[in-house]
Amino acid sequence: MIEVEAPRIAQKALAGQFIILRVDEAGERIPLTIAWTDRERGAVAVIFQVVGGTTMALNEKRAGDFLADFVGPLGNPTEVGNVKRAVVVGGGVGCAVALPVARRLRESGAKVTSVIGFRSREFVILEEEFRACSDEAIVTTDDGSYGIQGNVCVPLRRLAEEEQIDAVYTSGPLVMMKFVAEATKPFNIRTIASMNPIMIDGTGMCGCCRVTVGGEMKFACVDGPDFDAHLIDFDEAISRNRSYLAFEAGEREKHCNLFKKEGK
Repeated sequence: MIEVEAPRIAQKALAGQFIILRVDEAGERIPLTIAWTDRERGAVAVIFQVVGGTTMALNEKRAGDFLADFVGPLGNPTEVGNVKRAVVVGGGVGCAVALPVARRLRESGAKVTSVIGFRSREFVILEEEFRACSDEAIVTTDDGSYGIQGNVCVPLRRLAEEEQIDAVYTSGPLVMMKFVAEATKPFNIRTIASMNPIMIDGTGMCGCCRVTVGGEMKFACVDGPDFDAHLIDFDEAISRNRSYLAFEAGEREKHCNLFKKEGK
């Protein structure tokens, strides 16, 4: 997690929106969801996972350093109107997207249960923050090292069977969101997924972030990032997101070699 001094963004950002940043003038543009803002200090917090060259470079920034670009807020805010009972489902780093949604729902008067899932105990993040803004917070781990063993759909199905839920909001790995949508569909629960496809400009011009929703092409940056999860073609989105795995691995190796050369 880093906080960036960006007062104009801090004043306008709402739950569900994101920014696009460049670490330096030669760097690529990457989108990151706004985890929270501090309007008094003019600060914007983003949470990221170190997976490629850009996030490695971002992780090396220290207090007082600068970023080349920090643009936003982009995308449409998450709609929470007329929701009295909600379940917010986050997976891994996607919990950074789910947290502001849970907070916004609670502020609007909704009863909120948060279900957050991780691979194991060592990867658990933001648990206390979710407990602070939820009526109930449930943690799951794949290996059972903490909380409930299993994926997020285990407690989600139980909640759907026990009570009337107005809406489910989910963010995290595409595979997880696909299964969340499949879990809620038999109960006819409105389910909103925050999509995180490959993205470059954030204005709908490049077309990289296109997703198929209800048989129609949408751009996640301007039409989303939230969409009806029951209408999303997740298999197509998963396939597209895998397109740059080899490139990311190459950039990560290049960055590591550069650091070794510089003796860092």
